[in-house]
Amino acid sequence: MSAGPQTGEHGWLAVLERLGNRLPEPATLFFLGTLVVLAVSQVAESGGWAVEKTVTGENGPTTETVAARGVLDSGGLWWLFSSMVENFVTFPPLGLVLVAMLGIGLAERTGLLPALIERSLGGVAPGLVTPALLLVGILSSLTLDAGYVVLPPLAAALYASQGRSPLAGIAVAFAGVSAGFSANLVITGLDPMLAGLSTAGARILDPDYRVAVTANWWFMIASTILLPLAGWWVTRRFVEPRLGTRGLEQAEQEGGQRAHRTDRGVEAAALRSAGWALALTLGAMAALVLVPGAPLHGEGARFARWVEAIVPILLILFLIPAVAYGVHAGAIRSDRDAAGLMGRTMADMGPYIVLAFFAAQFIEAFRYSRLGEMLAIVGGDLLASLSLPATVLMAAFVLVTVVGNLFIGSASAKYAFFAPVFVPMFMQAGISPELTQAAYRVGDSVSNVVTPLNPYMVIILSLMQRYVPGAGLGTLVATMLPYAVVFLLVWIGLLTVWVGAGWPLGPGAPLTVASLS
Repeated sequence: MSAGPQTGEHGWLAVLERLGNRLPEPATLFFLGTLVVLAVSQVAESGGWAVEKTVTGENGPTTETVAARGVLDSGGLWWLFSSMVENFVTFPPLGLVLVAMLGIGLAERTGLLPALIERSLGGVAPGLVTPALLLVGILSSLTLDAGYVVLPPLAAALYASQGRSPLAGIAVAFAGVSAGFSANLVITGLDPMLAGLSTAGARILDPDYRVAVTANWWFMIASTILLPLAGWWVTRRFVEPRLGTRGLEQAEQEGGQRAHRTDRGVEAAALRSAGWALALTLGAMAALVLVPGAPLHGEGARFARWVEAIVPILLILFLIPAVAYGVHAGAIRSDRDAAGLMGRTMADMGPYIVLAFFAAQFIEAFRYSRLGEMLAIVGGDLLASLSLPATVLMAAFVLVTVVGNLFIGSASAKYAFFAPVFVPMFMQAGISPELTQAAYRVGDSVSNVVTPLNPYMVIILSLMQRYVPGAGLGTLVATMLPYAVVFLLVWIGLLTVWVGAGWPLGPGAPLTVASLS
């Protein structure tokens, strides 16, 4: 397979990787970034930098002033010292990763995952693994953020078992889970959240307007079909030719050290035990979800209870079959063996924990200073001042969202800033809130794989370093940038075609509204 002019050891991605890897360690970068936020926030506060934003309350739309808040004055430093531990322990991915990895790590170290991967590859063409993995990654948004934890290590092992770079497997899984986050075949928890914010923005101009939860369903179904094909092409054209077999030797060494070796007969019997254990566990979980009054039945604080409890569910679904397999295969002979294997998994997570500490301080300092919110508002006002056709305006809004995602990682938080500004502004030009919401989802997704404010990026980086110890932010960004660029172009193209064809974005979701200008 030809690498092409922009790949290989001397292409621009290789140059980007080398430059990026000359940067300090990621933990150091987050530390330095925190210092920069502290200094800039204090300068911004001293200079009186403030912006205005529109919010919708019980009494209708009002204008609020958002002013920079310094982190180097007495109050800011007190916040920094008093919240440092809380910033770390409440860092969203921290508990998610560590809890889920207890089950995943045990399944790997007992030999269950390697055995499953080897058996599952028997009837699967290696060339179809990439699009299948991309599709599964996109669909994983049903489980909130669990896909970030579960899929990348499984994908690394899957690619290594085929003699391919484990880094390529990690990249494919990350692209599906993160760059394709907004797409899905079904309605996810993101849909009602965004629809509510779009409704609030629309009611600034039309008090009776309501955006349906299904507002973008048809468009997102089409996106789910198209994006795996685009990602498949990126992987074959750019990613795998560059990576070659990087990390494969390390993956094979770890496989030999970690997986408990059994003969084929014992392995088959152990897999049957694990299968029965999984079936019984799934049955019990289904009862907990479906039976009225059961612990996982009904609605939680924001989503269905089983969705909010997905990480503990994943832990149990990996843990019980792993124990059944390990006992039958001889990898677990006592409770001490199981605890020891899980302890070794946590030891491997040490670099991630260090990264998570410094990343948490940087992200929370950025939030406390209000700099991210203010930069997003300024960018929105700039776009609002332009007079562009609808398709160009939507493409421009996608790009503004991409830039905003570099400063505010949370999809809901960012749209809470954007919706009151852009939804009514575009309604005045005849563009429906549903279309504005769809354009926002495109921009918010594609840059997730390159924004430093994606809290799950540290998971991917630490996993890459497990196979290639010298890998840095340059390796990660150079590997993921082709996915971000191609997904952006393909998705904008799909949106443009959709608008040009006049297709509804979903049930009860028009492209236009009566112009209010």
